[in-house]
Amino acid sequence: QIQLVESGGGLVQAGGSLTLSCAASGRTGTVRVMGWFRQAPGKEREFVAAIRWDARRAEYADSVKGRFTISGDNVKYTADLQMDSLKPEDTAAYICVAGPSFYTDYVFYNYRGQGTQVFVSS
Repeated sequence: QIQLVESGGGLVQAGGSLTLSCAASGRTGTVRVMGWFRQAPGKEREFVAAIRWDARRAEYADSVKGRFTISGDNVKYTADLQMDSLKPEDTAAYICVAGPSFYTDYVFYNYRGQGTQVFVSS
């Protein structure tokens, strides 16, 4: 099993920045991808960003490209999401995921964190 622990959520004004962190522990030997999804109240869960150690690249949703940056460490199994130029529509619960392969569909990730809340005020 793999455990994921997120941190770094909070309240920020529009235009501000916030960094989320995720740390994986346990049987991490099969992890090749770590990423973030988000879910706002009344909306479907959506892919945000992922770092792919299998392909040596990062993936981003169109809605966050140019504003969010994901970085990670495939020795410590951590993934950080730097969020800049935040907008009220970025308000959501952000959930860390990990697995052996990259997907933009949440259901395919076997390992998921509890989530950390981000509030962006206008």
